[in-house]
Amino acid sequence: MLEIRGLQASYGDSQALFGIDLRVPAGAGVALLGRNGAGKSTLMKSVLDAGPRTQGELRFNGVALQGQSTEARARMGLALVPEDRRLFATLTVRQNLELAWYAAPRDRPRMTVDTVVKLFPLLAPLLERLGDQLSGGQQQLVAVARGLMASPALLMLDEPAEGLAPKVANDLAREVRAARTALGLTVLVAEQSIAYARQCTEYVYLLDSGQIVFAGDWAAFDADPQLKMRYLAV
Repeated sequence: MLEIRGLQASYGDSQALFGIDLRVPAGAGVALLGRNGAGKSTLMKSVLDAGPRTQGELRFNGVALQGQSTEARARMGLALVPEDRRLFATLTVRQNLELAWYAAPRDRPRMTVDTVVKLFPLLAPLLERLGDQLSGGQQQLVAVARGLMASPALLMLDEPAEGLAPKVANDLAREVRAARTALGLTVLVAEQSIAYARQCTEYVYLLDSGQIVFAGDWAAFDADPQLKMRYLAV
């Protein structure tokens, strides 16, 4: 589905990614692990043309992304849930969700609020609350649900567990996994939390200083405990 080859990304004169090769198969869950500053967010923004200047090859469902605008990439079925959530504080949860329709691909069935609430039952009592009346965990839930409202083929989640209590993070991971099953969704999850990422993905890429230092499944990752100590311990 998503193929990245030789990706270089930079902000001004500062280079953030160095020759990234990465593949996200259709229907898969792929974790992008790494410490703060490793390049995880930059990689996701590069896929959507949402900030960094890039070189290299990016293809989505066989179509080259180079030269495509951010809007065009969203219409192709790419959606990003950013690390800072970016809910509209003065709009209700329902209105925040419905705004995602503007980015939905025209050739995919429109996701309804009722469908998303069935996938994320905890949304039901929140629909008429304003964005600034939510806890951090509720905001993250709404942000993920809004990503689904765009009817994506590939949903990218940037640090979804950050700042959440362990139980809240586990509940969110479980609901993301259920949404994958129900919708046949492909996900790319950028995380520092191994526990969260493990619950909703099968494959792992590990980034350090803008480079891939490991690629494989969770069994291969677990077989080398030095990876955690060298690249994830703080």
